[in-house]
Amino acid sequence: MDLDWRVTFFNQAAAEIIGVPAAEALGRPCCEVFRASVCESACVLRHTLEIGKPVVNRAIAILRADGREIPISVSTALLKNEFGEIIGGVETFRDLSLVEELRREIRRQYRLQDILSKSPLMQKIFSLLPEIAHSDSTVLIQGESGTGKELVARALHNLSQRAKAPFVAVNCGALPDTLLESELFGHTAGAFTDARKDRLGRFALAEKGTLFLDEIGDISPALQVRLLRVLEERTYMPLGSSRSMKADVRIITATHKDLARFVEDGTFRTDLYYRINVVKIKLPRLAARKEDIPLLAEHFIERFNKLKGKKILGLSHEVLAIFMRHEWPGNIRELENAIEHAFILCPSGLIQPQHLPEHLQPENQSGLILTGLTLEEIEKKALWEALERNQWRRLATARELGVDKSTLRRKINHYRINPPR
Repeated sequence: MDLDWRVTFFNQAAAEIIGVPAAEALGRPCCEVFRASVCESACVLRHTLEIGKPVVNRAIAILRADGREIPISVSTALLKNEFGEIIGGVETFRDLSLVEELRREIRRQYRLQDILSKSPLMQKIFSLLPEIAHSDSTVLIQGESGTGKELVARALHNLSQRAKAPFVAVNCGALPDTLLESELFGHTAGAFTDARKDRLGRFALAEKGTLFLDEIGDISPALQVRLLRVLEERTYMPLGSSRSMKADVRIITATHKDLARFVEDGTFRTDLYYRINVVKIKLPRLAARKEDIPLLAEHFIERFNKLKGKKILGLSHEVLAIFMRHEWPGNIRELENAIEHAFILCPSGLIQPQHLPEHLQPENQSGLILTGLTLEEIEKKALWEALERNQWRRLATARELGVDKSTLRRKINHYRINPPR
């Protein structure tokens, strides 16, 4: 392009990728030919002309002449004459359609229902879920808030023989005890004040399906007794009724609390604990599966692009470095919220540090210098943390990371990682 942004040269490869013959492209404004996602708001060539530095392999999307949007990577450089004067710029680009297809294929390998993970810790759970789903046993899912307990419960339901029946979820910690009892078992007209007509409970609504009881550790001792009876006898009695109802329902429970300690303290019934703890699934914290952060971030960006009608391309290296250093006390939910916040402030292109919530801003990251973090430093940190989690046992670390022992040894030697004395 010249300094008036008109195309002065257009080779055969460009014509094939964009779908415009060279003869039609020459002399036209580049934005009419290129029709890229960044043309109006963040032109990469304009950026190069303004700061004098090239852009290398920036991922963007363009609209072909046939109306099909395709992903490309673009690099820019300045054009100068023999006197060193800038006379225009050049863009080189390559079609990433095949790369994107391979990426989607890889993502399919790391997906089970609505759960995404490449972490060996989660892959073990993935391998067990189909077997657990085919049984009708009660399941207890343990994990911190925001780790995806309801997603796992839904996956168990969808993979089970009850998939065509309802999946009903109840947050036991969100309701007072009297309301929760009515919510679970239903009531008859006149059972209590304002009960003007019969109302079905969640057990009835989940008949032949799955009932998911989240935050099971928050229910009172009195309600624990009623729930135990349902699990043992498969019957329940609505409030105000003298007639028992059958319950053909699979129960899946979840909690972020340590129920075993509650049993020792006497605040949770031992018999109910063993009734709901037939099969236990323990979900790891996001901090223990940081290799999933780029995959999850890409998933949320893709989803918010569709919801909000934007074309955010991804995370900048600085933001990825911040994400890999952060401990994520709110787990996956916190990551999703951070990206949603960034979508409000980021008009297009890559998400930058200034688009993140305040607690993730570089100056609030415990004084750590994050903007200069390279991909090698990120890998070294992830490798160090994996070795620490496995007490520096190399074979166990290699299994967790899904790599060969020789690859792990080569990485350790490359980064000169030594166990602490």
